Amino acid sequence: MNENLKRLTDAGVSIWLDDISRERLRSGNLAALIRDKNVTGVTSNPTIFASALSKGDAYDAQLRDLATRGVTVEEAVRAITTFDIRWAADVLRPVFDATRGVDGRVSIEVDPRLARKTEATIAEARALWWLVDRPNLHIKIPATVEGLPAITQAISEGISVNVTLIFSLERYRQVMDAWLSGLEKAKANGLNLATIESVASFFVSRVDTEIDKRLDKIGSPEAAELKGKAAVANARLAFAAYEEVMNSPRWQTLRAAGARPQRPLWASTGVKNPDYPDTLYVEQLVTAGVVNTMPEKTLDSSADHARISGDTIRPFYQQAWDVMASLKQAGIDYDDVVRALEEEGVEKFEASWTELLETVDSELRKA
Repeated sequence: MNENLKRLTDAGVSIWLDDISRERLRSGNLAALIRDKNVTGVTSNPTIFASALSKGDAYDAQLRDLATRGVTVEEAVRAITTFDIRWAADVLRPVFDATRGVDGRVSIEVDPRLARKTEATIAEARALWWLVDRPNLHIKIPATVEGLPAITQAISEGISVNVTLIFSLERYRQVMDAWLSGLEKAKANGLNLATIESVASFFVSRVDTEIDKRLDKIGSPEAAELKGKAAVANARLAFAAYEEVMNSPRWQTLRAAGARPQRPLWASTGVKNPDYPDTLYVEQLVTAGVVNTMPEKTLDSSADHARISGDTIRPFYQQAWDVMASLKQAGIDYDDVVRALEEEGVEKFEASWTELLETVDSELRKA
């Protein structure tokens, strides 16, 4: 195993790959990453699938079959994406078994056009859970206001959930409350809580992108000094909030009943500003009991030159609070930032889903 990635794993960080494609699966690349780079999970989203469909010939045979059957475009998209997710879940099943269900997980997202529709999201989560039919599946549900009751309901029915598109500390606390409520209902329903696993995907790099843009507009020397600091500070404070919940009597009661923690998952960890170190959101967010899902480029950079040196979250809570206070003093409206990021995140995934539908429609017509 790569030494840098081994140090990351030894520090308690689970390394997941933020990518999936039929070509990666059929070539054995995912299996190789599990073996050589300690990848222990996979996340997907509409953008990733749209990209995968646009490259190579890996989907051609299935597309021909779907065209012959005359299925709708949306049915074809579900057939294609769930095929890949099942395959990835099977490749990761040994990891799932070896970690007793902690890792070895694969995520698939509900149709992002449903992000503001609670009942439709619940129905979609149930359908995907049934369709993929793998114990190491995560259903991704966005952390919109409308998504929160869907998270509770899915968890209460024994569906493992990856809560996605979390940007704000307040929303993260609401997500944890929704998760705990779901576990309490599952317990009341007599379900085995140990089989219900969840992660909360807290987005990182997009926070710096948005806040840096606003700092540039402010233009003061003090504002310039704060660039590239917001995302890490925000994520560190999210972990502080997580620790508070983990120490609460409410969680202790559920843990005693067999429940598993909802681990924080650092998402959007590819560095978008070339002026910043390309392993910034790996090196600065290390602590035991978290997941870092990385694009392959970030994974390769981390394997090559990441410097992993102990816990870089817990000792820095005060520093994180100081950064957030300085941002406010500089004129950054945090609530407006995270509201804009959530709206943009939903819009981007909706656009990618539309692109995916259009790509499949085009391919079906050619098949």
